[in-house]
Amino acid sequence: MTSQFVIAMLNPTIGMLFASAFFLLWTNQRGQNYILMIALSYVASSVGFLIQDVGPSFANKFERIPANVCFLVTGYLLIGGALKRYGLRIPHVLMAGIVAAGAAWQVWFVLVQPDLTARVFMVNFLLGCISLIGAVKLHPVEKRHSVDRLLFWVMVLCTLNFFLRPASIMLLAGGFTDFGSFQQSFYWTTVQFTQVMISVLFALTLMVAIALDLIAELRREANTDKLSGVLNRRGFERDAVAALGACGERRQSACLMIADLDHFKAINDAHGHAVGDRAISLFGQHLAASLQPGMIAGRIGGEEFAVLVPEAEFGAARRFAEALRADFPQKCAGRLPPSLSPSVSIGLCLAGPGVELYDLMHKADEALYHAKRLGRDQVQVFTPRESGTAATKQALAGS
Repeated sequence: MTSQFVIAMLNPTIGMLFASAFFLLWTNQRGQNYILMIALSYVASSVGFLIQDVGPSFANKFERIPANVCFLVTGYLLIGGALKRYGLRIPHVLMAGIVAAGAAWQVWFVLVQPDLTARVFMVNFLLGCISLIGAVKLHPVEKRHSVDRLLFWVMVLCTLNFFLRPASIMLLAGGFTDFGSFQQSFYWTTVQFTQVMISVLFALTLMVAIALDLIAELRREANTDKLSGVLNRRGFERDAVAALGACGERRQSACLMIADLDHFKAINDAHGHAVGDRAISLFGQHLAASLQPGMIAGRIGGEEFAVLVPEAEFGAARRFAEALRADFPQKCAGRLPPSLSPSVSIGLCLAGPGVELYDLMHKADEALYHAKRLGRDQVQVFTPRESGTAATKQALAGS
């Protein structure tokens, strides 16, 4: 086994190892198709290097056409997968057009007007364009983690590599007269090793990004109430405490509302727990769809929900609560038994800077029970004179 063969097998071997790793990640996250795109990109890269360096030679070096098309497809899938990970639209038409143009130019420079140097510049230029598209689209995206910033700079590095490497090396070493001299050139040796480094850097960065996504998803599941779709009590308290702390630092107020489905025990008794669960689910969906940016909502008890509105103007929070209450029956129309007319009572409390969450929840709870005492299906605002007793709350339990 010659050293040249070992070098030739370096990129295909590494590519297939990473392709296998990404396929395994995808089988455990079937909903994340961007991982499949990345896996396929490494397959395409391996196939391209195998065709070019290991496979049999054909007349006029015809094998160079599919090999270089594989490299262009690699860029398409890899950059496209990275963009999809951030929820960005993949410019399929533009990138497919680049691949098609590359294929056409390959045919021209291989079969019509053979020119190895022009073909090298053309392939690198098009790969640089694909990387540049990714970098431009990723630049304005919020980069929450270091790996997000690293991925952006890896794309920038790839762009510079494809644009500058051919010109700088060929200026020093000259062009190529035939494919034999190309295979033995300093340029191709540089390509072999720099491509390995870029492939490894891209793969490791994306793997860390996928791992962070998985951890975030597990955290969301741990802090989300499955029935209602909003945060559970633990998740709500965690996010609400952080938001109140931020409001305190900025000396801004916040509003907290606690909503409770009316006559919930009677719903369970008359219609069964499945209908009760359905009512909770419908209110959770209604609440989640009504939330405005910055609001934090969670299910904090059986049929009880809380919503924190940071940096709130009280009138706007009151209008939000009224709309939430008034629109709920309409959202349930046709989705609950006809004899059931669901309603919700809401207690609202304004918090100044520095107020603790549990104190705020207690005051909003007092306002909620005041709404219950006044007949339910209404919004009441906490005032200091309200002081619902334990006996009153017990009497209204399940209401």
